[in-house]
Amino acid sequence: METAERVSMNEVADNYVFQRHLIAYQEAAKIISGMVIELGSGSGYGAGVLMHGGITRYLAIDKFTTSFPEGIDTNRLTFQQMNLPFLKGIEDNQFDYAVSFQVIEHIEEDETFLREIYRVLKPGGTLILTTPNKRMSLTRNPWHVREYLPNEMDTLLQKVFDTTILNGVYGNEIVMKYYEQNKQAVQRILKWDIFNLQYRLPRSLLQIPYDILNRLNRNRISNAHNDLTANIKSTDFLIAPVKDNCLDYFALCKKKG
Repeated sequence: METAERVSMNEVADNYVFQRHLIAYQEAAKIISGMVIELGSGSGYGAGVLMHGGITRYLAIDKFTTSFPEGIDTNRLTFQQMNLPFLKGIEDNQFDYAVSFQVIEHIEEDETFLREIYRVLKPGGTLILTTPNKRMSLTRNPWHVREYLPNEMDTLLQKVFDTTILNGVYGNEIVMKYYEQNKQAVQRILKWDIFNLQYRLPRSLLQIPYDILNRLNRNRISNAHNDLTANIKSTDFLIAPVKDNCLDYFALCKKKG
């Protein structure tokens, strides 16, 4: 099922979200090597960024079927359709790196998910993880089981991994101009929620209305501010130590060697 949660690299209206995700893949590509597992491969574009010459094996896992870019080396790439958090059939101590971007917020058993990643990493292996900063979310996302405040994210990661570094993804003036346009548009929609139903109703009842409104809102901003939306690039984002105003967390979590 196509939702606003699965970002398209071909839709101009999705460009802000796509570039915000892309910077994480580009930064991770500078770090990873050897045997890599991606948890939540989504629409598959990330593998095209990550699979450089230093990758010996790449295992991509997602709940839904993933289409990977043309020309990707299928001799090194394997895809498994699987429901997380459990990594069924994957033995301990297999991977040098695990990558999971914008996934953990969808997982009910988040600590179990992290422990499964820890289990399949080799001693000395590293998880690179991103997830939204709750402080910067504009509304409740009913597709997310939860989002995390900075201290909550840090505490959860330290419960499982031996060494953690919590950074943040930030945007420059262009990015934050788009963010403010989006914020104003969301606030105009939320003024009609006089009974605060976004927090009172079950997530399952809100998912489809949220998706429709989210898609309409992205399209409206793109039509009204096309140059702003279309011209955002991954280089308009940066990774720096975590603060309350980061858009996403960019965490490096290491298993003891």
